[in-house]
Amino acid sequence: MLKAFCFILNFKTRVLPTVTPGYLRPLIPDSAPEKPDNWTDVMSDIERVIMPGVTHWHSPKFHAYFPTANSYPAIVADMLSGAIACIGFTWIASPACTELEVVMLDWLGKMLDLPSEFLASSGGKGGGVIQGTASEATLVALLGAKAKTMQRIKMEQPELSDDVIVSKLVAYCSEQAHSSVERAGLLGGVHMRKVKADSSHKLRGEALEDAIKKDLAAGLIPFYVVATLGTTSTCAFDRLDEIGPVGNRYKVWVHVDAAYAGSAFICPEYRYLMKGIELAESFNFNPHKWMLVNFDCSAMWLKDPNWVVDAFNVDPLYLKHDQQGSAPDYRHWQIPLGRRFRALKLWFVLRLYGVENLQTHIQRHIGFAKDFEKLCMADSRFEIFTEVQMGLVCFRLKGTNEVNESLLKKINGRGNIHLVPSKIGDTFFLRMAVCSRFTKSEDMQYSWEEVSKSADEVLSA
Repeated sequence: MLKAFCFILNFKTRVLPTVTPGYLRPLIPDSAPEKPDNWTDVMSDIERVIMPGVTHWHSPKFHAYFPTANSYPAIVADMLSGAIACIGFTWIASPACTELEVVMLDWLGKMLDLPSEFLASSGGKGGGVIQGTASEATLVALLGAKAKTMQRIKMEQPELSDDVIVSKLVAYCSEQAHSSVERAGLLGGVHMRKVKADSSHKLRGEALEDAIKKDLAAGLIPFYVVATLGTTSTCAFDRLDEIGPVGNRYKVWVHVDAAYAGSAFICPEYRYLMKGIELAESFNFNPHKWMLVNFDCSAMWLKDPNWVVDAFNVDPLYLKHDQQGSAPDYRHWQIPLGRRFRALKLWFVLRLYGVENLQTHIQRHIGFAKDFEKLCMADSRFEIFTEVQMGLVCFRLKGTNEVNESLLKKINGRGNIHLVPSKIGDTFFLRMAVCSRFTKSEDMQYSWEEVSKSADEVLSA
């Protein structure tokens, strides 16, 4: 195990593996052993079979997608969660599992300075829950909004059947929202309308209101909008301060997806980006992306969880207990029934790092992105595609999409760093995300040199 872990932390290793699909099957037997293997053989096979096929997400040279968090406190907490092995779907199924989660979501909410209406400690209806991913949170909020709107419409127009109401429901998001938002619409059985973003790739209130007015005039029922704070392509921030009033005016549930960038709100200097949060019904971000908590840990808050609870409430006798109503039964707040003791990871990380060190971690990554931006701007062959936000730099070679596609292929083919692209409109560009907690300033220099050398090869071809 130690040798395998050292392999993971050997940052001189290629970020991308050289294997091809199907590489693994010939390396292991066709069926499980009749008699048990020994630990030595199993662990040696980690290096022989598994490590050659691993993409090293925690290398300082990994710049694709967004970070996935990792830290020793979270690893230990994950091990304890596995050892305790409770399935905390109700309070009685493991009281500590539920109660620590309630308190940790309050701790975390206070770190972000969320409005008190979202916190269980406020004495109101609000509270938080750990979902598996932001995708789940988006779907859960949509289903809660769907249940709330259907109840309202039935009261206003009792002659309408459920099928008719559902056929008229419309949800909204920016054209720059994550693909999981569109998928939530598919899974929720409703139409998801993509609204055009502005020139800075942000969803604005005026564009949303225009879309809502058109749908109302067509006899449709607007009910849900997702505001993204930190889009996947460019880390743009939708104008929540404009979207919130529009949503409230038209009785549209406002859900905030801050999957990556939400971690930065523990730093007071970035909270201006969540202006208008008090107007939202639900909010979500992923500590497992940027806050040193291992996957999976997606924090979600709701002002009134009862709409979600009512939407998901199936209450067989074998899941009932004497304390129902006195504490959350989180099975009603999520898609699956079962759930692990994920609050342990938050507890350990928050205690063993402290807020100040977590803030420093976020600030360092943002600083590294600014360093890379400066290196890029100093080379006249390159241009910055959009404003650098958080730990993401979007850049490209001046010229055609084809030359930038060749550049990306060359960079990833070398295997020393890993980037992924995006495209907005007709423009193809590269994304450099600062991902590893082990990143140092010299890693930015190294990564830039890889980009520059690859550009030399592409442009001289």
